[in-house]
Amino acid sequence: MPRCLIIQHLEPEGPYAIGEALTSAGVTPDVRRPFAGDGLPTDLAAWEGLVVMGGPMSAGSDEGFPTRRAELELISDALERGVPTLGVCLGAQLLAIAAGGKVLPGADGPEVGWAPVSLSAAAPKDPLLNDLPEELTVLHWHWDTYEVPSDVVHLALSGRYGNQAFRCGTNAWGFQFHLEIDETAVAAFLDTFGADARSAGASPEQIAADSSVTLQELAPHRTRVLSRFAEMVAAHQLFQAG
Repeated sequence: MPRCLIIQHLEPEGPYAIGEALTSAGVTPDVRRPFAGDGLPTDLAAWEGLVVMGGPMSAGSDEGFPTRRAELELISDALERGVPTLGVCLGAQLLAIAAGGKVLPGADGPEVGWAPVSLSAAAPKDPLLNDLPEELTVLHWHWDTYEVPSDVVHLALSGRYGNQAFRCGTNAWGFQFHLEIDETAVAAFLDTFGADARSAGASPEQIAADSSVTLQELAPHRTRVLSRFAEMVAAHQLFQAG
């Protein structure tokens, strides 16, 4: 059975709907939690997919992030091997660095809460984002942003930050926002990071109040995107075998 390595940086920032999509596609999610003492492999020879989740640490610094360099090496290995890869928030920033870009503090300050992203002109031809609405309301929770080299495909932007989603090559994606969340995830974020949201100028109460309806509207699009990614992971085993 194909396996997907998932790197989780903090208890509340689990894979949620990503894990469900992988399981439904016949892929085993292999979740590694370095914060709980789990080790990371040195390469992806034994895995058919890679997912790198979010976290409060900086993608550009080893301080407070002892596995940063190991994760960058794994992402680089995934790009070299053509392993389907998905980076979420911090994971997207790490993917940007591995692709030759850089991460920097958000000049317009933190972006926290429900807000729309607009898909780029390239999105209708993207393997994951085609057939989606031109605008999606998603959960943002980041302080930093990223820049990517010109050969990366730009896929989405928000009113505050021009880089919200991108693709490297044919099967590696970075989402600055949180598409993987469900009601359990929102509750975990607010319980753990509620004070941070308030300090960023967002209202935890408003985020909670908006979540039910917004998640219902987002659900079919979330399922479509993550199921496509999971199917790519499942198919990668067949590709390698062939």
